[in-house]
Amino acid sequence: MDYDNPDGAKIDIALKKLPASSGKPIGTLFLNPGGPGGSGVEYVDDVRDTFSADLVSAFDIVGFDPRGVGQSTSVQCEADGESEMMEEVADAEELSAADVNKKVAEETAAMCEAHTKPVELLDHIDTVSVAKDLDMLRALAGDPRLYYIGFSYGTSLGATYAEHFPGNVGRLVLDGAVDPALSSAELAREQSVAFEKALETFVSECQKGRDCPFEGSAAQGAQQIRDFLDQLENKPLPVDGRDGVMLTREDATRLLTNAFYEDAVWPTLTQALAAAFQGDGTAAYELLRIFEEAGGVEGSEVTSAIDCLDYPIEGDQAEWDRQADELEEAAPVFGQAYTDLYCQAWGHHGTDKRTEIHAKGAPPILVVGTTGDPATPYEWAESLTKQMESATLLTWEGNGHTAYGRAGECVTSAVDGYLLRGVMPENGKVCKG
Repeated sequence: MDYDNPDGAKIDIALKKLPASSGKPIGTLFLNPGGPGGSGVEYVDDVRDTFSADLVSAFDIVGFDPRGVGQSTSVQCEADGESEMMEEVADAEELSAADVNKKVAEETAAMCEAHTKPVELLDHIDTVSVAKDLDMLRALAGDPRLYYIGFSYGTSLGATYAEHFPGNVGRLVLDGAVDPALSSAELAREQSVAFEKALETFVSECQKGRDCPFEGSAAQGAQQIRDFLDQLENKPLPVDGRDGVMLTREDATRLLTNAFYEDAVWPTLTQALAAAFQGDGTAAYELLRIFEEAGGVEGSEVTSAIDCLDYPIEGDQAEWDRQADELEEAAPVFGQAYTDLYCQAWGHHGTDKRTEIHAKGAPPILVVGTTGDPATPYEWAESLTKQMESATLLTWEGNGHTAYGRAGECVTSAVDGYLLRGVMPENGKVCKG
């Protein structure tokens, strides 16, 4: 559990392998689907649908649940009735946004400390520890070098691995990169603004087709959506077939957040919003249920627990209030404020300052960035590429989160060529999407 105390408590790491379909693997390809808190064990079940047949043929593909997650020794938080209690805290009208974040963090910490065994795990689920776990898994698989593809938070894990074990790097693909040098507040602000930008992009794409309910410019259409969300605040919409269920502002905002990860669903989102604009929340609510039943993209207790260890607390209440005011202006729909306040109240937090990652001495590493990515803005991929001494950036001109597995043949052939044959795409290569 604690690499500084190797004779102390032990933890379990759950893994799942999809054997190479050829029966003759050239090695092991490890993966991480993101989060933090995403399950690699679960993601392995989906790789036949998202990875190329060539990768599935050539590699034993292994997913693992990072420490604290899923089937590994995990952070446990909820008992019967406690999730409902947390919703009541967040909905309390008399509390300010800062007070809500603080109280939710305190209540969540109490839950997690009560149910996580051993409770000390909460202080040892940082990404550096996961990178050390990953190197042990590489060794146990019998691979002298790590072959790896990480998405979103998985790029943080991959970059951290390269920084700590540059000599053990084989081929690393980092798709949907996170900038390791940014603070928690900077990450939250830039992601919030990127989602707000995606709102206009969605409207612009809608207006290229027929039956788009948004009028005027893309900016004006985006404002129509914001006004609609404001109306839901006081007047939720009825949902047919679900007795007493209403579409709330929180529901609609979660729907937009999920949909902006995958632009293939935008036509369906357009139809749902068109119906909602006419007073029927059914299609929007059912689409949200589909996202959430598939896992959704909302954070969890373990997401925050890992982030609070990875990012030191910076600023004070006055600074956090100022940041919140700025976010209200810059990202009125998707603003994420008070991340440092949350971690302060959570109580389990790291102290190491965020710095650039150079991965000095590592062999060539491939970074993939999507120009319209709202969750990990394209600028982060550019920044990580510049920081790492041996990185090359592959750009996909598209919308949604990450590229490989959904961006078409150009991205697939570039990533496969690197992982299978070590052929790095030319520097500055752009795939049109």
